Amino acid sequence: MNPRLERLHEYPFERLARLTAAVRPPSGLTPIAMSIGEPRHAPPGIVLDALRASLHRLDTYPTTIGLPQLRAACAAWVQRRFRLPEGSVDPATQVLPVNGTREALFAFVQAAIDDRRDPIVAMPNPFYQIYEGAALLAGARPCLLDTRAANGYLPDLEAVPEHIWRDCQVLFLCSPGNPTGKVLPRELLLRALELAEQHDFIIAADECYTDIYLDERAPPPGLLEVCRASGRDRFERCIVFHSLSKRSSVPGLRSGFVCGDPRIVARFLLYRTYHGGAMPVPTQLASVAAWEDDAHAALNRRLYQDKFERVLPILAPVLPVEKPDGAFYLWTDVRGDDERFTRELFAAQAITVLPGSYLARAGAAGNPGAGRVRISLVPTAETCVEAAQRIRDFIQRDRA
Repeated sequence: MNPRLERLHEYPFERLARLTAAVRPPSGLTPIAMSIGEPRHAPPGIVLDALRASLHRLDTYPTTIGLPQLRAACAAWVQRRFRLPEGSVDPATQVLPVNGTREALFAFVQAAIDDRRDPIVAMPNPFYQIYEGAALLAGARPCLLDTRAANGYLPDLEAVPEHIWRDCQVLFLCSPGNPTGKVLPRELLLRALELAEQHDFIIAADECYTDIYLDERAPPPGLLEVCRASGRDRFERCIVFHSLSKRSSVPGLRSGFVCGDPRIVARFLLYRTYHGGAMPVPTQLASVAAWEDDAHAALNRRLYQDKFERVLPILAPVLPVEKPDGAFYLWTDVRGDDERFTRELFAAQAITVLPGSYLARAGAAGNPGAGRVRISLVPTAETCVEAAQRIRDFIQRDRA
């Protein structure tokens, strides 16, 4: 077997299951899961209708490059969402459908890394663990860029030594961030572009939460938007990842796309042709319906905005909660051991959250996730309110 498998860390939810395995919460309380970022809103009817109407197309082998109408829908959405000129994204050469961003993020690193050198993959810390696992299995060294409250939850690109950038082959960025919810400002994205040009590495921007934000006047900027504004019309050295899982509340559809530098897209297409990453035709047609419609995404976003408005006042007296820029997480300091807090909260209130230390790695300055938990506001608003009240009661009793 591949010896690099031994380098993989245990997945956060496996650690969480082990942490709570022996705990028996009160039988009279309905369990509330707020640990995983799995959207629970009702899938939009237009997507379900398109899926049902195209099930007969299961008799056809899909192509890896995808249907022209899907690539056109994705390109048009990128142009609408990020205010790019019509025709600035070529669906034939700059868009590739993928089976969700998780699969694509992992596969992309396998295609991008040249392990004949000593490659480095830079990434925020805390992070989505796929970034790290993909780097390790590709034979690369992860370089962790701590995002803490002290630096505004932004990766400090200027603190990275020159020799690290020299060996860097991929820089992962995530905006809005998981778990912090921080939106990367245009200035940081522009600086990343400058460094990529100087040191010849690829920027892989995970933007799967880009349509979930709390201020309707300030949608998060995207990497391709900053590329275009700075004169990089071909999106050189850039690839972005988008998904319907969060935007359209269809995580089970496993549908997304990558978009960017046509040279990178072409090489990734070659890899995926052998990797077997073709999306079923009914999934593609359902995805067309989703990408062509922005109204359901706006409604979905308002549901999350409402949850934050209702939950934050309940938790604010007992936890230092802050409204994030985007995504649907609370990333809060529990003022103590995050594993202990998670285990005891589950034991007392049947609520599952995720220890922040599970989402990060310890470096010279310690683990930036230690002492924090990630709370996913994915249940219904009423359930989120009930959970917040239980968390408040748990903390008040613990401090009494």
